[in-house]
Amino acid sequence: MIATGQCRCGQLTFSVEGAPLLTGACHCRGCQRMTGSAFSLTSAFPADAFTVTTGDPVVGGAHGDEARHYHCDHCKSWVFTRPAAMPFVNVRTPMLDEPPPGPPFVESQTAEGFDWARTGAKHSFARFPDERAYQSLIAEFTRTHSD
Repeated sequence: MIATGQCRCGQLTFSVEGAPLLTGACHCRGCQRMTGSAFSLTSAFPADAFTVTTGDPVVGGAHGDEARHYHCDHCKSWVFTRPAAMPFVNVRTPMLDEPPPGPPFVESQTAEGFDWARTGAKHSFARFPDERAYQSLIAEFTRTHSD
């Protein structure tokens, strides 16, 4: 399965091969400020399954060693994130041409979120899950979301 997506203006496009490893929502203040919303939505794909097909993304938002946020240089849409310690790319779910159905599987940073904004995610964390937890979360997501 190959999924495609794009920024708001369409000058930055991408493709991903296979199904998401995990879907999520982040309620941190940084995501709130970057999206202008209560949280950001993400679909994680293996890093080697993700390809920018058109355009040249620029780094914006997080520029550090832990993660880098990539945007379209023209419309400034936040399209994807590369977390340094993880073997996946977090695609902003709304940028996918056909977003995965249902609520996010995991929501994180709820301690920074608005009390009235929850997603119905199966797993909820006040902060980010421990890195070791991702393996079991991905395995459970795969089991429960396979066709």
